[in-house]
Amino acid sequence: MLDQIVVAEPVRALRPDFAVLVMTAEGLANGPSDAASTGWLATAATKADPADPHVESWREAYRAFGAKPNRTRPSVDALLRRADALPAINRVVDAYNAVSVEYALPIGGEDMDAYQGAARLVRASGDEPFDVTVSGEPAVEHPDEGEVVWRDDRGVTCRRWNWRQCVRTRITEDTKNGLFLLESLEPYPLERLRAAGDDLAERLRAISPDVRIATRLIGDGGW
Repeated sequence: MLDQIVVAEPVRALRPDFAVLVMTAEGLANGPSDAASTGWLATAATKADPADPHVESWREAYRAFGAKPNRTRPSVDALLRRADALPAINRVVDAYNAVSVEYALPIGGEDMDAYQGAARLVRASGDEPFDVTVSGEPAVEHPDEGEVVWRDDRGVTCRRWNWRQCVRTRITEDTKNGLFLLESLEPYPLERLRAAGDDLAERLRAISPDVRIATRLIGDGGW
């Protein structure tokens, strides 16, 4: 999937400064949160900086496609606001949430085996299905027209760029192959983006010593 991931032209036009470090991790041995992963969350809380200028860059990006960032917050904004009380989910999710908080960087984690076709970042037409749970029952919603969304051949996998993930592709304790999206906007340095990727890879290897990791940077004027 790595080489097939696409950022569509309308998204590039909206934010030419957007870059995403895409990471695949094959052969994960995930499991329940443990002392190591909850320790990562606790350490991240001590390094959280809600005033990092990258947060405001994401708020501006949300406004640019019509979203209200005070109502549906960019993921990094939401995580930093509750950094002192981040819930432990499972080892892999704890790992990327901790890196997200420490580096003030939106990071999406997906179960690659749940995908149908490659991931792509597009502006929605508004009729794409988005799988959710309402009152414990499966339900389907739809994005707003023009909303920036990640999607595959089946439907939307994450709404409002990085606000809310669908149920279908969430990383669970049974996930074997993961896809991670580390997303940045100016003035976020690319060196810091790469450092966050290296940190996440190191934590995934601590969880799963035999994991096979590959990365691709989309952006930086190259695409």
